[in-house]
Formats: sequence, C-alpha cells, structure tokens
Amino acid sequence: VSLFQNYPNPFNPTTAISYQLTAQSFATLKVNDVLGREVATLINEVKPPGTYTVQWDASGVTSGVYFYRLEAGGFVSTKKLLIVK
Repeated sequence: VSLFQNYPNPFNPTTAISYQLTAQSFATLKVNDVLGREVATLINEVKPPGTYTVQWDASGVTSGVYFYRLEAGGFVSTKKLLIVK
C-alpha cells in the first residue's frame, strides 16, 4: 500500500491525492487540521487492488497546513498539504 504526495501543493481550491492498494482492503482517507480535527472524509469503503486518485475541493476550508491520512489493511500513512488562498 502506498500514499503519494498531493498535487498541486500548495493549492487553491482543488488538489489530487493518489494512493495504491496491493490487495482488496477497507480504506479510509481523511483530511485533518493541525489540531487533529477531521475536515473531510474522502474514502471510507472497500476497494479492490489498484491505483486511485481522489480530487479534494477545499473551497470551504481556510488557508493553512492540513494532513491527509490513509488507513488500509493495517497500513497507515500521513502526509502534509498546504492550502493557500
């Protein structure tokens, strides 16, 4: 399982987040602010193996640093993204 850096980064208002699953897994992809509060849930479902890209529209979110976290089949990874408005 892999989680890739979002692109573009920094961004306004949309960015793409890509990840790869090597086996069918229940996957969650969430965005949190620097205080750990959940801002968005982008994925929360069983997905077959493959590479996926999710678009996130952060129009309703203020500028700043955020973290996105992928959990799938025991794998956990977190990466940082930056919204500049």
